[in-house]
Amino acid sequence: MEKREAGRKEKHTARKGGATHCCRELQWEMAEFLRNRIGVVTGASSGIGEAVARALVDAGCPLVLNARRKEKLESLRKELGDEDVAIAPGDCADAGVIAHMLDLAKDQFGGGKGKISPKREADLIVINAGRGLGGTALTSDESQWDDLIRTNITGAARLIRAAGKRLLASMPESEIRHDGSWLERPRDIVILGSVVGRHVSPFSSFYSCTKAAVQTLAEGTRRELGPKGIRVTLVEPAFVTSEFQAVAGYSPEWYTQMVEKFGPMLSPADVARAIVFAVSQPAHVHLSDFLIRPTRQEYP
Repeated sequence: MEKREAGRKEKHTARKGGATHCCRELQWEMAEFLRNRIGVVTGASSGIGEAVARALVDAGCPLVLNARRKEKLESLRKELGDEDVAIAPGDCADAGVIAHMLDLAKDQFGGGKGKISPKREADLIVINAGRGLGGTALTSDESQWDDLIRTNITGAARLIRAAGKRLLASMPESEIRHDGSWLERPRDIVILGSVVGRHVSPFSSFYSCTKAAVQTLAEGTRRELGPKGIRVTLVEPAFVTSEFQAVAGYSPEWYTQMVEKFGPMLSPADVARAIVFAVSQPAHVHLSDFLIRPTRQEYP
């Protein structure tokens, strides 16, 4: 009896040790797929964008950060370190600002760190900048419609276009084959949508329609760029507690009711972990589209 018990304990210890080794090996492999990448994150001054920036820098990925609030970006750069972070403040939908982001990433980080080849383009683009708006087509503030469309749709489309063209130009078409050199380094465009872009909320239908457009844009671009070895990933969070609610004009009382009904809500760090997991997969593995909800949120 004692021998059998000792044998069970020995086998359990061996399995536990093997599992620990496997887990560490997996973590190391994921870290390798982030190391020596060059990132650009928009909407990085707060919320999900800030959380993604922190997570990627912590994983060893140098970044260019964009947002309208320059002072917030400067504070974040100081905290994360000038060596790994550059900032490109401005309107995320402005073509000149977008070109500056990508040029800055290439010039500052594309030729100097470790194994990074000279003048390499940014290969990890996180399109997070966006804003909300409460109300329907009948009740929402019409004076905000143009800015909502510009930020959520036009800005995303312009950055997808600019980054996509650069990434395509950076890889010879002859290498896009089942055993080509594109497998050595993943290339990602991550787009932040929303659960209400897929499951429309009657209480924020105008905002929902902009995120439905983002969903269509992401899927169309995935089909266009995926065969070229570029991953286009759509991330659709549900309730995330951040500045978003106040900026969108949602009632604090209403949000408190939602927390009581569905909480605990997601944090920006919850979404950032999911994004980091997706982009740290081998180049041939693509988590292309996923919803992230609080466990107790059944709808939308």
